Amino acid sequence: MSGGRSLRDRAKRLLDLYRARGMRVAAAESCTGGLLATALTEIAGSSDVFECSFVTYSNEAKQQLLGVPAATLRRYGAVSAETAAAMAKGALKRSSADCAVSITGIAGPSGGSKKKPIGLVHFAAANRTGKTLARRRLFGDIGRQRVRELSAFEALTLLTRLVQERRRLRA
Repeated sequence: MSGGRSLRDRAKRLLDLYRARGMRVAAAESCTGGLLATALTEIAGSSDVFECSFVTYSNEAKQQLLGVPAATLRRYGAVSAETAAAMAKGALKRSSADCAVSITGIAGPSGGSKKKPIGLVHFAAANRTGKTLARRRLFGDIGRQRVRELSAFEALTLLTRLVQERRRLRA
């Protein structure tokens, strides 16, 4: 992937896919800080597919805006599969979107540890039928902006898989 161009192309393909199915999408972003929403809203006409993004950088915001349980954050931490799943489900609950995706990770250059190194990002995508997809990526210490760009790209990929798998389940 070469920066913004591929992210824009992936965002456009996602919008076209969801538009063709009459579906809407929401996001819950932490380490990307709204980059996914930016990628989607840079494309004219995105408002018929993209509903909203919750930028929940702090644990308090994750709890207040998305309903992530304090116990989940205490037990697993903000950067975990469990928190990513709760964020995606919270975005669905607090929107009228058909599908939602979440991103939570450590973009760097600080904040990493042996257990949770810089470049670790967790993703979850969920739909209203209860289907949830999860992904864990370890991008490495490749620079803050690159981790954020790759994370937004990965979230779009996960949303694409979610709707394609949903269609296969109906067939």
